[in-house]
Amino acid sequence: MADAGDGAQGKNSAMHGPALASLRNLLDMGIELHHLRGFLLLAEERHFTRAAEKLHLSQPSLSRNIRRLEEHMGVRLLARTTRHVDLTPAGNRLYGQLASILPRLEEALRPDRSGEVLRLGFTWGFPASWAHEAMGAFHAETGVRVDPIRKDEALAGLDRGDADVAIVRGRVKANGVRVVVLGEEQRIAAVAAHSPISSRELLRWSELPELPFVVNSVSGTTQLSEWPADNRPVAAATCTNFDEWLEAVAAGRGIGVVPESIAHSHMHPSVVFVPLVGAPPTQLQLVVPRQGAHPLVNTFVAIAQQAAAAHLRRPAPGPDGPGAGRGTGRTP
Repeated sequence: MADAGDGAQGKNSAMHGPALASLRNLLDMGIELHHLRGFLLLAEERHFTRAAEKLHLSQPSLSRNIRRLEEHMGVRLLARTTRHVDLTPAGNRLYGQLASILPRLEEALRPDRSGEVLRLGFTWGFPASWAHEAMGAFHAETGVRVDPIRKDEALAGLDRGDADVAIVRGRVKANGVRVVVLGEEQRIAAVAAHSPISSRELLRWSELPELPFVVNSVSGTTQLSEWPADNRPVAAATCTNFDEWLEAVAAGRGIGVVPESIAHSHMHPSVVFVPLVGAPPTQLQLVVPRQGAHPLVNTFVAIAQQAAAAHLRRPAPGPDGPGAGRGTGRTP
């Protein structure tokens, strides 16, 4: 014999069966949840203005939503007068069903994001200032933590599924991704401290083809292809990650070029950074997959754009656009 609890549960299921079927029929007819929320609140307030204010809608918008609901159901739900709003018998039936079902449905759709993580890929030179601001603001808004993940790959692990969004500098050559340009960074030359060039006040972009060059071929922001084919620097050393690149420069193998911000975040006792004049700026971008992206990635992109705006230059039209080629102060 079933106990009282089983009986109550069966009765509760039987009570909600017709209500669930009615709700399913409404949704199948194109009625959306905000139409049902509006009706439910209006049935409780019995006043269009008060209900519209609580829903943050205009009164005409609420009236249109209720009219659409009535048209889909083919019955009047409200009996309107100049002074107040009453429910019709059909309105009372719908209210009785929605009052129990809709809160449960909204609760089921409310996300539980505990333990959810957004993986932010980067190769090197994590832009601490605006990026940390964006990470904090994103967590405060969504409750989802952002974990930085370093990958010595061109797309910082995005193409391999190791990251949900990636910070990438320089040109992006990949299919199936969306690139969001955040801003531009000036470039600076990195030279060995014992090199005669380290005492220079500045270097010119046009001088570099005459000097030995150190290339980070995987994740570097400056590749030999940026110069004309008949006037390119000589690759004295080719590396596959930033740490090897930095040590090759420190050893005097050649000159390297990086975004200016790196001079502040990657100090090396044997490397001096010299202002570089005439160099095209480097674009700083967020890259996200076009298919199968994290559901909150667009929220992070919007927050990152706002955070980066105060720290980065706006992108110029091209290498010869406004601001290209300006010198910068020497980094100690």
